[in-house]
Amino acid sequence: MIRRLLLTVLAGAAVLLVPWTVYLAHTLPDRYDTGQWRAAWVGFDVALLLCFAVGAWLGMRRRRTAVPLLSATSAMLCCDAWFDVVLGWTSAERRTSVALAVFVEIPVAVVLAFAARRLLSDALPRRSVTLRDIELRDDPRYQWMTRELPGDTETVARRTGLARTEVTECLNTLRDNGFVRRDRKGNWIAIPQDLREPRPEDYDGAERERVVAFLDEKYANEVALLSWAATHRDDFGPWATAQRTSTRLTETEFRELDAEYRELIARYCRRRRRPVAGEKELSVRFYAFPPPETVLA
Repeated sequence: MIRRLLLTVLAGAAVLLVPWTVYLAHTLPDRYDTGQWRAAWVGFDVALLLCFAVGAWLGMRRRRTAVPLLSATSAMLCCDAWFDVVLGWTSAERRTSVALAVFVEIPVAVVLAFAARRLLSDALPRRSVTLRDIELRDDPRYQWMTRELPGDTETVARRTGLARTEVTECLNTLRDNGFVRRDRKGNWIAIPQDLREPRPEDYDGAERERVVAFLDEKYANEVALLSWAATHRDDFGPWATAQRTSTRLTETEFRELDAEYRELIARYCRRRRRPVAGEKELSVRFYAFPPPETVLA
């Protein structure tokens, strides 16, 4: 409903602007003297400066709130280029205005637009777990290697104690299945992914049994991990937190909650590609489900 209303407003505005633009083209004078000329341009440049500063701060933190700000900054640069060129066309600075527009303002506006697009689509690759993924998970070598990344083949072989040829073969298999890739320096790095649970009903026969067994084992491991964390809850110091709550949501609101959580996780998973001093690997879990009626949520 809201989307349809928005599209209607946009289409209506486009239609109404046609006669208004024609009217202005026939009635506006070629020249017009106005006051506050300096304040108008200085204020515009101050606003542009603030957009650059705040957009850079949000962009470095990969905040999706940077998307509208980067888009607005791109539009403002295009406006700046347009008015600089048009209003200065008969002045002595015409060539300077054109050069700034062509070589500075327009290119930067394009870069910002692409940056906004990248942030908007910068989500973790999302797919369901496949039978091939299950096979790789059952081989401990692949888990050893991903834990030792980033690194080159020699480094991974030294850390895992496996032969170099074996490491090369395993890393190539992980690459072919979308779990790792090489960076510009030739090092192997892991690719964060949003892996969804496979649905047993999508499989038949032995394949369905394999998927069911995988899910049973997965949740058994989750329960064991949670039990271990509860037993050692006093050993983590500041490196652990927990949150438990109950709320009433519609299915649409629940999907929004799930999407916002995945967005948050994606942002932190993509914060940096290289390890830094003081960091730790953390196990993060999110479960939401209707509890039994006889159990307090």
